[in-house]
Formats: sequence, structure tokens, C-alpha cells
Amino acid sequence: MEETMGEKPYYTFEEVLEEQLQDPEFRREWNRLRLANTVALEIIRYRAKYKLSQTAIAEKLGMKQSAIARLEAAEHNPSFETLCRLAGVLGIEFLVDIAPAGRQRRWVNKAAERSGEVIDVEGSQVLIAAVS
Repeated sequence: MEETMGEKPYYTFEEVLEEQLQDPEFRREWNRLRLANTVALEIIRYRAKYKLSQTAIAEKLGMKQSAIARLEAAEHNPSFETLCRLAGVLGIEFLVDIAPAGRQRRWVNKAAERSGEVIDVEGSQVLIAAVS
């Protein structure tokens, strides 16, 4: 928590998230949409880096602006086809490695393990990472 003289304290995203993840229902939903959150963050980073509007990036991807808004809202996991389009056009690499719980993943490199997050989904360990 940060605080400056005379101002109310504010919390970082990580601090708020850490607190929210204590709630099992929130954690379940957060994990369910982890891929959507990763994709949203990468699209937002790309737009900021290249100073693009949602409309401009939609045109670049051959999509509608509303589709970009939905991706950035991270309320639904994107399709495989959408991930392929983002990778091909924007040059963002996505890695989703799904393995049975308790088994070491064999296809993941160390950089992906460091930048990604492993979650448990339906008895599987899922590593989600993005590299731009």
C-alpha cells in the first residue's frame, strides 16, 4: 500500500488481487479466465506500445472494434483461431501447456515457466504464458 502526505492510501493491482484470491469462488473464476486475462493484457500492451486505438488494431486484425473490446474485457476465453490470428498478425507468442495434474510438463522452456502461471483446471495443470 502506497501513501503520500495528505492523500488517501492506494493499493496496487497485485495487492488487491492477492486479497481477492483468498476467496475460493473468486479464485476459481480467476483461474477459469486466466487465458482471457493474459490475452487481454497482451493486446492492451501492444496497443499502448504502438499507440493504436481499438479500431486501428481491429482493422489490422481484420476484426470489428467490438471484438477487440470483448477480448480486452477478458470475460470469455478466446478461441484457438483468435489466438492464431493474434500471433500471426501482431507477433505475440502464446503458449498453453496442458498436462495431467502431478505430471511434470515436458514441452515448456524456462522462459515460459518464469513468465507464465500454472493453474489447476479440471484435474490438469495448465501453464499459460505470453511473450511479445
